[in-house]
Amino acid sequence: MVRVPGILCGAALAAAAISHPAMAQRKPVAAPLPAPPPPYAAYADLVLAAPAVVDAVIRGTTRIKGPEATTVPQGFARLYVEADVLALIRSPAPLPPRIGYVLDVPIDSRGKLPALRKFRVLLFARPVPGATGQVQLVRPDGQRAWTPAADELTRRITTETIAPDAPPTITGIGNAFHTAGNLPGEGETQIFLTTADSRPVSLSISRRPGEAPRWSVSLSDVVEQAAPPPARDTLLWYRLACALPPALPNTGLASLEASDAAIVREDYRVVIESLGACDRGPVR
Repeated sequence: MVRVPGILCGAALAAAAISHPAMAQRKPVAAPLPAPPPPYAAYADLVLAAPAVVDAVIRGTTRIKGPEATTVPQGFARLYVEADVLALIRSPAPLPPRIGYVLDVPIDSRGKLPALRKFRVLLFARPVPGATGQVQLVRPDGQRAWTPAADELTRRITTETIAPDAPPTITGIGNAFHTAGNLPGEGETQIFLTTADSRPVSLSISRRPGEAPRWSVSLSDVVEQAAPPPARDTLLWYRLACALPPALPNTGLASLEASDAAIVREDYRVVIESLGACDRGPVR
C-alpha cells in the first residue's frame, strides 16, 4: 500500500471540492434540537398521586372490547398491557416481575393502534387490592415514555416527597398583615398560608427605600427573612406556584386598613410574579 502524505491528501480533497462546486457548497446538516425538559409540575402531580412508580418495558398488549370498553373515549382503544418490571422507584409493597394494567391509547387516522411492544415506560399507578401483579394507573396519562430526563426527574421528585422536611400541601390563604417601617416606603408584610396537615407556612415580603422588594418563605413558626425564594422546579416551588391563587382573596384582609390591604395585595403580587407559572406542559 502506498501511503499518501497527509498534506497531499488535504490538497487532493481541496482540489476535488473546487472541481465539484456542489461538494464545496454543501451545507452541514443541522443537529436536531434537544428535547425540552419534562415539566416538573406534571411529574410532581403524578408522583404525589401514585403510591407505586415503576420503570418497566412493555411485553405485549391485548385489545379489550365489549362491555369492558364502553367507557373508552372517542378515537381511543382500550388495551390490557403486560409489562416487565425493570425497577421499582417507589411501591408500598413488592411487585412481581411482570405486571398488568389497562391503558387507553389513541387510534390513528387509519385505525391503527400504536406499537407498544418493547416500549420502555414510567408507570404512575396504585396496586389493585386482591389482584397480585395488577396495577391501576392513577390517571389516563399515568403511563409516560421513559427517557433519561424523565427518569431523573421522577426519582428526584420522589426523593423530595419522602424527605422528613418535605413542604406540606398548601390549601389556601389565612391571615395577612403589614407593618410600616420608620422610613417612607419601608415595611414588612406577612401572609400566613393554610396547609393540609396544619403545619405553619408563611410568606414574608420586606421593602427598603431604593431597593427591590425581597421575599422569603418559612416552614416553621420562625420567620426566615434571610432565606432566598425557593428555586424553580423544586417541591417547595411547586407547592406554592401550583396552589396559590393568582390574586390575594379578601378573606385574609378584613381586619386591615384599606392602605395596608393595598400594600399586602401588591406584595403578594411580587411573590406570584417571582414564582412564575405552574407549567404542566401540553395537555395529554
